[in-house]
Amino acid sequence: MLKQIWNTIFVNTFNEVESQTLNSPKLDKKVITILIVVSFSLVFIQYFGNFQFLISSLKSIQFTSVVDLLNTLQSSSSNIRLFQLTYWVSIIVTFYFIIPVFIIKIFFKDKLSDYGLSPKGFFKSYKIYVVFFLFMVPLILFVSTTESFQNKYPFYNPEGESLYPNFLIWQCLYLIQFFALEFFFRGFIIHGIKKRFGFYSIFIMMIPYVMIHFQKPMPETIGAIFAGIILGALSLKSRSIWLGVAIHYSVAITMDLAALVQKGYFDQ
Repeated sequence: MLKQIWNTIFVNTFNEVESQTLNSPKLDKKVITILIVVSFSLVFIQYFGNFQFLISSLKSIQFTSVVDLLNTLQSSSSNIRLFQLTYWVSIIVTFYFIIPVFIIKIFFKDKLSDYGLSPKGFFKSYKIYVVFFLFMVPLILFVSTTESFQNKYPFYNPEGESLYPNFLIWQCLYLIQFFALEFFFRGFIIHGIKKRFGFYSIFIMMIPYVMIHFQKPMPETIGAIFAGIILGALSLKSRSIWLGVAIHYSVAITMDLAALVQKGYFDQ
């Protein structure tokens, strides 16, 4: 019964659609696995990335001892905001990096270098990084004057304290987060589905990438469309995510510093 439903809904549909394309009419289990893992990862990050949602979820299933432990950890933290951001980064790393790596190594039995982790392509394309970053700087300086930008950035606001150590700790965590993000979108997705979709894998990846920006200022969300295409093309060209990591973090820290300048932090 289940097999018949599977064949009717998925296999037969697959054969009908694929027969009209240039792709070989063969069920690609790797692509299906990647897209399902991507969907679940995005859902879990959206919800469990919020520390309070985790607490309320554990309360609903009567895990009171775990709830008490987590609340104790948070309350004992010298900086609750940094604690929550650290938790958020741990969720990002889990679902953007650890789980995809597990899938690649255990299920696909592929090399991680095939998914953009090789650093070789970065050094071949460093000039692109310089050009892209120089292009972004004036745009960042312009949008940093807007209220929506200043309300959002930086994620960790060092108001009333020095940049050391908490802001610098956050920047390290921020870099790790961008590495995981680039691996997920420009590594796991693009290099995982490129044999099936080729160049179009860039635009498939672009859709969920833009959607994770929906809670950010609209200009940044629109910019994510173009950034997704550009960074995706660079990853395919260089077969490496490291150029994207460098660009992404350089832009991010420039945004944070520009926001602090606009808020008068350095005037203190």
